[in-house]
Amino acid sequence: MKIVVLDAHTLDPGDLGWAALERFGTCEIHPRTSPEQLVARAAGAAIVLTNKAPLGRAEITALPDLRYIGVLATGHDVVDLRAAAGRGVVVTNVPAYGTPSVAQMTFALLLELCNHVGAHAQAARDGRWTASGEFSYRERPLVELAGCTLGIVGLGAIGQAVARIAAAFEMRVIAASSKRAAPAGLELEIVPLAALFAQADVLTLHCPLTPETARMVDADRLASMKPTALLVNTARGGLIDEAALVVALSQGRLAGAALDVLTAEPPPADHALLRAPNCLVTPHIAWATRAARERLQKTAIDNVAAFLEGAPVNVVRAGS
Repeated sequence: MKIVVLDAHTLDPGDLGWAALERFGTCEIHPRTSPEQLVARAAGAAIVLTNKAPLGRAEITALPDLRYIGVLATGHDVVDLRAAAGRGVVVTNVPAYGTPSVAQMTFALLLELCNHVGAHAQAARDGRWTASGEFSYRERPLVELAGCTLGIVGLGAIGQAVARIAAAFEMRVIAASSKRAAPAGLELEIVPLAALFAQADVLTLHCPLTPETARMVDADRLASMKPTALLVNTARGGLIDEAALVVALSQGRLAGAALDVLTAEPPPADHALLRAPNCLVTPHIAWATRAARERLQKTAIDNVAAFLEGAPVNVVRAGS
């Protein structure tokens, strides 16, 4: 059986290996695959694993031997699920592997916005602290999180993990969610989305990108936020109207933003958010700790094993 991994590099830059997958058949592991290379590389494969290499209707139609697509991520928008279903191709994903890492990154970004650790460390390195003559040298205002209101959009596993961390910082937590009540063990209030934007001192996004949530953080919702508020996004770049965010930051109508995801990844060199005031952009790394990548790879390989045993798990279908 031929098994192809189309874009292994981000999951395994060389520190994990694919020996556990190779027991199922002949494996071809490609670090990256361009759209133009995809069909040729996947030709004859029964099993294809992909992270960002897209398998749309045209690609699925062109691969008659394909029986299984394993997405090396939680999000599965890179696969045309209707086309796969029409061909009887099973599609799986890997849910929840990155919860601790993404929640950790959410607060790493938030704390950088509040304490400016990197900027102040650089000020010391560059000699500005020494030159100031002050024993306590501050270049930017510092923000204490205790007593602030954290607004969470989406209460899946990551949103819940973020809520638990926020409680340790003594923050008030509110959330907008399809859930009608707070999950057991979490001290938070479920509020309408409009109230969340209006009340939050910090707003953090943990919902999937769907037609309903695309650009949900638009000019109107940004205008409804406190000018002192901070925005954090470790979910999907498409949740934010990026042009509107640039305007809000440039006009001082939002105190700051920290984004681990953008609509275009990597962004063009002239992307306005890379130069926007009080805006931190990191290169989609919240998920990428070694611990999270190990969990992701193990689950992806377990998914393949379950499929071959005739009892597939973590199956995703159109509309899911």
